[in-house]
Amino acid sequence: MARKRSVTIKEVAKAAGVSTQTVSRVLNNRPDVAPETYRRVQEVIKEIGYAPNILARSLSQGRSYTLGIVAYGLDYFGPSRVLTGIEQQANELGYSISLNLLHHPDTDNVNYILNGLLAHQVAGIIWAIPEIGDNRAWVQAPLPDSEVPVVLVSGMAGPTSLPLVGIDNRAIGRMATEHLLAGGFHSIGIITGPPAWWEAQERQQGWCEALDEHGIAAENRFVAVGDWSPTSGERGLRQLLDQNPAIDAVFVSNDQMALGALHAAHRLGLRVPEDLSIAGVDNIPESAHFWPPLTTVRQRLREAGARSVQMLVQAIGGVPQGSQDEPVSNVTLLKSELVIRASTRPTVSSQQ
Repeated sequence: MARKRSVTIKEVAKAAGVSTQTVSRVLNNRPDVAPETYRRVQEVIKEIGYAPNILARSLSQGRSYTLGIVAYGLDYFGPSRVLTGIEQQANELGYSISLNLLHHPDTDNVNYILNGLLAHQVAGIIWAIPEIGDNRAWVQAPLPDSEVPVVLVSGMAGPTSLPLVGIDNRAIGRMATEHLLAGGFHSIGIITGPPAWWEAQERQQGWCEALDEHGIAAENRFVAVGDWSPTSGERGLRQLLDQNPAIDAVFVSNDQMALGALHAAHRLGLRVPEDLSIAGVDNIPESAHFWPPLTTVRQRLREAGARSVQMLVQAIGGVPQGSQDEPVSNVTLLKSELVIRASTRPTVSSQQ
């Protein structure tokens, strides 16, 4: 079988109408490229399938074009989408990734992991481990003596001097709960994620704040604890109904648990949304095909992963600011979007 011919940098330059030097500056993420030119060259690279030889670039320039990624929880929707965004953005910016998957997110061998990546001469490190318990305590301690930058993905409870990008999970809880309140409900329960997860804590806090603003007490009888799985969502809804049979709406902290809650409602003979409104989080592809289709909150997960790469590459050598829709700051919490479907009732005003 004939070997496929590689596209050259000269062909990229010709197609983009620029010099080979300009293409080289784009590949090396140099800041002295006009934003429009940067975008045009990147578009041509995608269209004609140019793949830079990262090893050759590293040897000729005496620097690494590999990013070290430390991740956990790829069985969960959120972490897997974040990693997809990381890989795609790294590839677009001419970097490869070295992926390190942790089986236990509460590891205390952080320096061992970081030193291992440094030994492989990575250009920078993205720590994509959700905050669970005190597994981010190491951020407050001195890092191994190195000039290699580190970026965190996923928000955290305490302050950090490291660049961080994540999702505003408290806003998610408020958004979903306010939507349920707008439907005229006053007995709104919540099925939380695992209590040790920062995301679960923040979504529950958003639920509490929304209820408080409407003069409704966030009592324990309105709370059931889940573990992100459909089984825990089914169990959680049954628990809420046992604790408070008059409950008329539920904010479920992810779509997988919402699927279980919907299943429980159907088995109990409850009509959704006539008897019980249910809202989830994540907007997984299947959520539009639940019965009824699920109202949920879409997170910008892939963008969070991409933004972490942009932050890291900027720290390494500089991504042109104009190549991004929003400026990069040290801490970025991305907003989410409510996707309204048939599992929740319309707002009171729209029913009149």
